[in-house]
Amino acid sequence: MMIRVSRLSSSSSCGRRCVTEWRGVSGCRRRSMESVFVVGGRDESSPSPASVALQRIRALTSILNPGSSGPTAITVRYSSSSSSQSGDEVITLGDVSLQLKQPENPELVPVRYKGENLPQSILHHLRWIMQKDLLAQDVFLVGPPGPLRRNIAMMYLEMTKKEVEYVSLSRDTTETDLKQRREIVSSSAVHVDQCAVRAAVKGRVLILEGIEKAERNVLPVLNNLLENREMQLDDGRFLMAASGYDKLLQSHSKEELDAWKLVRVHEDFRVIALGLPVPWYQGNPLDPPLRSRFQARNIGALPYKDYLELLREVGEGVNPDHISRILSFAMTMVSKETHSLGLPDFPLDNLHAIVKILRAAPSTSLQNLLERLYPFHCMMASEGQTSVRNALKSFELLETEVNASSGNAVMEIRRGPSSSSATVQLQCGHSVAEIQVPTGELNESVAQDSFIRTPYHDHLLSEMMQSHMVKDFCVIGSRGCGKSVLVRQFADLLGYHIETIMLYQDMTARDLLQQRMTTPSGDTVWRLSPLVIAALEGSLAVLDGVHRVNAGTFAVLHRLIHDRELSLFDGSRLLRHDRYDAVRASKGYSDADMTARGLLRIHPSFRIVALSELPVIGSSSSSQQWLSSELLTMFLYHLMRPLSMDEELHVIKKLVPQMTGMKQVMDLAHRLRSSTDASLKSVAASLSTRQLLRIARHLAIYPDTSVYNLVHKACLARFLPRLTQTALEEELESVDVRKNALPSSVDAIDRAVTCEIKDGILRIGSTTIETYNPETKMKIPDVIFYDNPLHMSVMEEMLRDYLLGEHLLLVGNQGVGKNKIIDRFLYLLNRPREYIQLHRDTTVQTLTLQPTVQDGVVVYEDSPLVRAVKQGHILVIDEADKAPTNVTCILKTLVESGEMHLADSRRIVSANSGLKPSPSIIVTHPDFRMFVLANRPGFPFLGNDFFGAMGDIFSCHAIDNPDVESEMSMLRQYGPSVPDGTLRRLVLAFGELRTMADQGMITYPYSTREVVNMVKHLERFPNEGLVSVVNNVFDFDVYNKELRDTVLETLHKHGIPIGADPRNVLLAKEFPLPPLKFAGQWNIVRQGDGKHTKPFSCSVEEKKLTIKGPVFMGIQSFVSDRTEARSQLFTEQEAFWNLPLHETSAIVDVAVTKGRHRQPGRVNGDVIHVATTSPVCLYSVDTRRQHLSCIDLYDVFPGTSARSMAYKPSIRLAPLGFPLDKNVILHEELTNTTLNINWETGELLRLDTGSLLGNAADKISRTFRANQGVFKMESEFSQDPDGPIIFFKQDHNTIDILDMMEGRVHCISLPLKIHSLFMASKHDWLLTEHQTNKKFLLSRSENDPLNFSLQKIQDKNKDGLACLDELQLVASQPLPDAYLSAALDQKIKSPNRVLSAHNAYVSIGVGFPDCLSVDIFTADRTAADDLQTFNASNNRRLVKSQIAYLPESGQVARILSTSEVPKDVIPEGLKPRTLSGFLELCDPVNRQIRCIPIPGVSNPNVYNQWYYAGFGASNFGLMMSLMSNDGLVTVDSGGCIRLWETAVYNLSQSLKQWQSLIGQNEQRPIQVTYDKELGKIPDDPKHGRIDPTGAPHVGGNTFAGGSGGINTAGMGGAGGPYRLDGGGNAVFQVADWDKAQVPEEVLHAARELAERAWKERLKQIKMSEFDGELYERYASSVRSQIKSLRIILDSLQAKSKERQWLRHQTYGDLDEAKLIEGLAGEKGIYKRRGEKEPELGSPQQKPKLIKILCDVSGSMYRFNGQDGRLDRQLESVLMVMEAFEGYDQKIKYEVFGHSGEGPSFPFIASEKPPKNNKERLDIVLALHAHAQFCISGDHTLEATKHAVEEIAKEQEVDERFVIVLSDANLERYGIRPKKFAEILTANEDVNGFVIFIGSLGDQAQRIMKQMPSGKAFVCLDTKNLPSILQQIFTSTMLSTF
Repeated sequence: MMIRVSRLSSSSSCGRRCVTEWRGVSGCRRRSMESVFVVGGRDESSPSPASVALQRIRALTSILNPGSSGPTAITVRYSSSSSSQSGDEVITLGDVSLQLKQPENPELVPVRYKGENLPQSILHHLRWIMQKDLLAQDVFLVGPPGPLRRNIAMMYLEMTKKEVEYVSLSRDTTETDLKQRREIVSSSAVHVDQCAVRAAVKGRVLILEGIEKAERNVLPVLNNLLENREMQLDDGRFLMAASGYDKLLQSHSKEELDAWKLVRVHEDFRVIALGLPVPWYQGNPLDPPLRSRFQARNIGALPYKDYLELLREVGEGVNPDHISRILSFAMTMVSKETHSLGLPDFPLDNLHAIVKILRAAPSTSLQNLLERLYPFHCMMASEGQTSVRNALKSFELLETEVNASSGNAVMEIRRGPSSSSATVQLQCGHSVAEIQVPTGELNESVAQDSFIRTPYHDHLLSEMMQSHMVKDFCVIGSRGCGKSVLVRQFADLLGYHIETIMLYQDMTARDLLQQRMTTPSGDTVWRLSPLVIAALEGSLAVLDGVHRVNAGTFAVLHRLIHDRELSLFDGSRLLRHDRYDAVRASKGYSDADMTARGLLRIHPSFRIVALSELPVIGSSSSSQQWLSSELLTMFLYHLMRPLSMDEELHVIKKLVPQMTGMKQVMDLAHRLRSSTDASLKSVAASLSTRQLLRIARHLAIYPDTSVYNLVHKACLARFLPRLTQTALEEELESVDVRKNALPSSVDAIDRAVTCEIKDGILRIGSTTIETYNPETKMKIPDVIFYDNPLHMSVMEEMLRDYLLGEHLLLVGNQGVGKNKIIDRFLYLLNRPREYIQLHRDTTVQTLTLQPTVQDGVVVYEDSPLVRAVKQGHILVIDEADKAPTNVTCILKTLVESGEMHLADSRRIVSANSGLKPSPSIIVTHPDFRMFVLANRPGFPFLGNDFFGAMGDIFSCHAIDNPDVESEMSMLRQYGPSVPDGTLRRLVLAFGELRTMADQGMITYPYSTREVVNMVKHLERFPNEGLVSVVNNVFDFDVYNKELRDTVLETLHKHGIPIGADPRNVLLAKEFPLPPLKFAGQWNIVRQGDGKHTKPFSCSVEEKKLTIKGPVFMGIQSFVSDRTEARSQLFTEQEAFWNLPLHETSAIVDVAVTKGRHRQPGRVNGDVIHVATTSPVCLYSVDTRRQHLSCIDLYDVFPGTSARSMAYKPSIRLAPLGFPLDKNVILHEELTNTTLNINWETGELLRLDTGSLLGNAADKISRTFRANQGVFKMESEFSQDPDGPIIFFKQDHNTIDILDMMEGRVHCISLPLKIHSLFMASKHDWLLTEHQTNKKFLLSRSENDPLNFSLQKIQDKNKDGLACLDELQLVASQPLPDAYLSAALDQKIKSPNRVLSAHNAYVSIGVGFPDCLSVDIFTADRTAADDLQTFNASNNRRLVKSQIAYLPESGQVARILSTSEVPKDVIPEGLKPRTLSGFLELCDPVNRQIRCIPIPGVSNPNVYNQWYYAGFGASNFGLMMSLMSNDGLVTVDSGGCIRLWETAVYNLSQSLKQWQSLIGQNEQRPIQVTYDKELGKIPDDPKHGRIDPTGAPHVGGNTFAGGSGGINTAGMGGAGGPYRLDGGGNAVFQVADWDKAQVPEEVLHAARELAERAWKERLKQIKMSEFDGELYERYASSVRSQIKSLRIILDSLQAKSKERQWLRHQTYGDLDEAKLIEGLAGEKGIYKRRGEKEPELGSPQQKPKLIKILCDVSGSMYRFNGQDGRLDRQLESVLMVMEAFEGYDQKIKYEVFGHSGEGPSFPFIASEKPPKNNKERLDIVLALHAHAQFCISGDHTLEATKHAVEEIAKEQEVDERFVIVLSDANLERYGIRPKKFAEILTANEDVNGFVIFIGSLGDQAQRIMKQMPSGKAFVCLDTKNLPSILQQIFTSTMLSTF
């Protein structure tokens, strides 16, 4: 029968033909919209009789009245004509007819695509395709994403009964997938024709979908086939066009042509290509030769009326107004106007799905349904969301959030016993709906005990049920919000078995569909993937990680999702169940026949559920903004938000009934989630519901665990960027989560965390577990491990998590001991391990299986992962961050559900999976556990962020470098004989280097591993110098000058004398001490004239000590930046560091708590206490620790600033000893205020003796008078347990004795007015009388503490005068007899005391205080011949803090001013003004005097001069105190603490140790070898010849720009005139001793040549020599900072340029994933490293724009002389200009200024950055001049607002930064910080920061506290600016750089 299709007119006649026709007319009802949209084919539900009747009537009416419907319409007619000679059918579309042929393989003809009535727009497309078919032209259907183009092509093929060969192109498609593939059959390689060849030979239509996805070198293989219908095949055959073949056939036989391997291309062969328009969409543009071979047709969206009718047909019974509004909104979203906004295309082809949902559940929210199609909330920025909301509002589709998402729930699910569907009853708002949904085949659901339903979950499940009814869907949510759990619950409700497929970035189409493998006989076969198996079995396929997979790979699933059809690599096809059934029924095939023909039936219950994380809004990266227009067409989307606090709390309470202490954690988590700060939002992802459950379980079992530590552990807070760390700490404090106070000593920690195994029980700390009993102990690690407090604490936490059943993740720097900790932990547990180390080349296959080739067969061996799963071992995965994250992400399913698919078709399942046992099933052993090790995320490692991708499924532990004491404890065990001082130097130096690495100042994070290796070396070779051993680590950096300088500076700072000469010794000059001569006697006389008269007994009154308090003062902690002073030169000075003083502070006293008086049983260091005034503060520094504390006592002394300017507080300190060794007595002498302060806890007690002294103090405090005298405190023995503290008032006759241990005060009344008091012992005190200077001895009975006797001392010499002038010092201990004999040059044994008076260097009282007659020997200052004496006018009196007695060496130390020493004492080259003063050391034992110069004040403070002025005793602000081992500490007025070693014996021992650190010089043979290679050095330096090739030159003296040469301009050589970079070649450094050989005349000539070249360069850039010097003055201050900043930028840039694996190569390394292809003989089986080109069409990598806003107001110039703020700003700008040079492609910057003149003055434009020093200097001078000459005023707010608004307009940038430099002088102009913060953060697309570089008082600190966290910084030292910029960069730029 002839079926004829033609264009009908009014005269058309049916005649004698049997006609079946469809007419496409607007307005007619059409059946089966799926013929146009996703699913395709007929609707399985039968139409109602009324519908059919109405349809026929409309068709008949349109035939009879064609003119009534508008333009002439295209009709489709199949007919049988009597005029046909062949009897074949003919199809006519309008005026185009095509003769049909019967297909040879009817199963290859598409079915159920063509509907009964097609829209006119579709018929026009079909007619055009038929025209091209008749012309034998290949066609290209181009249009927006969606199934429409493919369905049109399939309709045409179904209508014309043409067989189809379909291939979905992807980035993984290769030539073999199109032409021929080699397979091994019966051990022989055969070529198997692929789709293109089959189609060409059999006359089929080849459909190529996804042209833009294929790589550009793949499709050209088809060019000749398309153009000439010719192709050379790999098996030797040649495809020839039909015409050419037939012509040859006329003259040759078929056998001859077959022998020639000629194959005829069928004349019916056609190609239909389907693709997206590029560059509108992302992809590869068409190759011009390929494009020219196609005829194109744009397949756009259907007209509105066609869509409307189709939707009304699908949604029969749905409110027409709803359909109309939905469609109107959808058409609006695909209009040209909407496209101009850059919004993703709306998926029109999916509208039928939501209409079907409306038909089943009419009360469903329209907005909610549209958001499932178009989830704009999660994929658009605010502007795009606003546009969509406006469109919704326009069509009355915008609903309130409550109305759109309330009242939905799954009420009931009714499943039949054998049915594959179920009836689900849903609560939809206020109505109930019943829907039919497919179900799985599991009859008994396995309920999830861990799933706790909430109303929100019920609502989401009901929506998922609706979507499940009509289409596959995707759940989008943040990491850890419960997506996987919810989907498992969904599957359980419907009886589905879940097949989880983890998606990853490098996943290929073969991984998704089919993988090649070999049979035991060696033949190649194809193994179905889990996804295909799920499709055949009717399982629920869960695609986890859609955001990770490449869109080009994921595109192969389009047809499976849209049409439920799939073409596999082995040629088989999967058909939708109704199409499969139709083909089988129409041809009478059995299932076996269908399988033999390669047709497989997709189960009707099969569904796909995708899981994904939220796209990154605004990202230009396709991997972050993954939700594209193409993906929108594939699924319905459900956005899953994190649970609210009440919901989350409900879930946690149900799962952890015993939970406690979670309220604060919950508050914190939800504060972070709701924060507008991007950095805090990123931290919120680490506190997911899964992590909160983990914390709750931990606290339920271990309630003593610190919540603070658990939060830090969950967030890995230790490795967060510093800005984020600070913000997190503030949030923790806001919810009252604080860090627990650590034990006060390392010993306490050591006692708390110990380890032991007893009776099979392991105990770590307080946690216990039974040890494991393995079958074999071969794989139990056993390593050398020395316990230390830090690691033991970590292992206890690990043990607790292990007991909770957690898998562990250890994150830390390299070399911190992660492997050691794990191995030790497993050893203690007695657990065997399997170990696998990952690397950049690790693939999914190698992680799970290890493929090898044996006898030509690919055999898969179990990887350590599989063995661990089978045997229940611990799997240790090392270097997890080195492998691509997409590879390690496959571990997620193994950790979460215990399931994983292997490459050899086996699968790992959990024990309760319900699957039947089989050889392909591996059940996870219940004892299996996974321990993962990874380096820290972020800078400087820049590895893959394993923690960010999978951290929340593990219990995480941050393994940091050990603290100082822990590392010392460990190193002592590795090197027990290595001196403690050496170990401490190494620990401190490496600790600082690690900190610098964390901050990005250096690139390599030096590890504990390297320190251990050095200690091992020193232990084994004790005579080896530390310097040479240290070089074993740092020789790596010897050729990197910047890094080497930084490292050396750090090593020197900590006393490692690299580069020092053992002869570099510079000790103070020694002068002979005048001999001690007899000066007279002291006679101690009793009261009365009688010989036996008793001493005068003093009255004693006991008082109760009144204690007020305690009050707890705030303690500020600072890092003590200690610098060792003997790095290059050996001097008396040991170390120094600066206190962080307030700018108005003045030093008033210093005292030391000596280590021997602290808690016994520990190695204690001295603690230095420094008191300041204005404000009154107490600083405490433990010399063995790296931190100092400050207690601000302003609240205790609030009136000091209000007193008369004549009031100058005078404070003295008295440290106490054990058990009060944490306390210090602070005494203010003018008001007699006495405080007891605990310097560790901040506890403050006010002590009130209640004596006359206290009453006097009260009077003074009420009415202060300067002439009242002062109170004094003597505390020589305050650190002894029974040592008294004495208080007295000058010119008064009472003494108060304070006993702190007993809490008592004794008041002694004396018959004299006291001027001074010296404690010669605990019981003997020397008093001097006021005005008369008479001396008295007050003695205390040792047996009766309350018995005091007073005796007068007669002091006369031979002239009747006093032996000693005014006393300054009386020693509290005697000289040893040997020392006394040496000092007096006679052998003597007697009680004695060293004395010091104003007119003598040193004196000795022989017999004092025990004898009644005391001989005084004095070294008089006037007797010195070699030393000047004090100036006659200088009557300076030393105070207690400026003179000290050194008991172990017998020396007297004084502080002298520079004017009090002879001129020859001042070191050569130094001027007195550069020194603070001198330490005068009078040594009577060695009879010498030494004067040690004290360096000048590094940061002089003009504000404290008011305090020192007028104080004759301390007019130059130097204080001193005695330390242990006769050491001294001095503090200058600038707060610089210096430690001194003064004893001669100690100095000699230290010198030996210092020289041993340096070691022996290296042997000179190395030098001789260099001399020989170096050759004779020419006399004259020169520029050198220019090599035009730019080749590297090493050594020699010929070419300029070389390296390691001599006398030519280059790098790293010797004797050259100047440095010259030869074009980026490697630099080879000449050794220092080689440089030292260069003759002086050559060096002089080189300097002259360099100077001439420098001047010439200045001329070239028009820069004078003065300009050059001026520029260098600014630049030299920030040179090291420039290097640091460039190191940061280099590292970031290196990461962005890292090479990747390029696959499908014909050379390189063998790709293990293509072993089988290699066996089969394919060529593209290699991979190689290379720079991967960006995907064509992908957004261009844009630079980051930084706008620096400088404050050039008058206040900057005004206060520059005060604090250098303007200079600091100019240095900062200069640093930025130099550091950013060369990074133009990555960073663009602008510099603007603001002042009273206005808000915006441009200095640097982004397109014209300065190129040389002259241009940079001009900018610096312009900034300076503006500040100097502008009018006063401030435009900070206006300037910031203008900068934010202007930079927000920039489009061609990746990120925008505004950095405001300000002097914090905002209060003067009424600028509120809150307003400033609002402007700075006004635009979310602009990262705004302010850096305060100047401050009056604490202005900047106060403003910073009121600014948003992480947005404000205080930088009062330019050296800190790189660190601040690095914080800004790493917190915002690192992820996208």
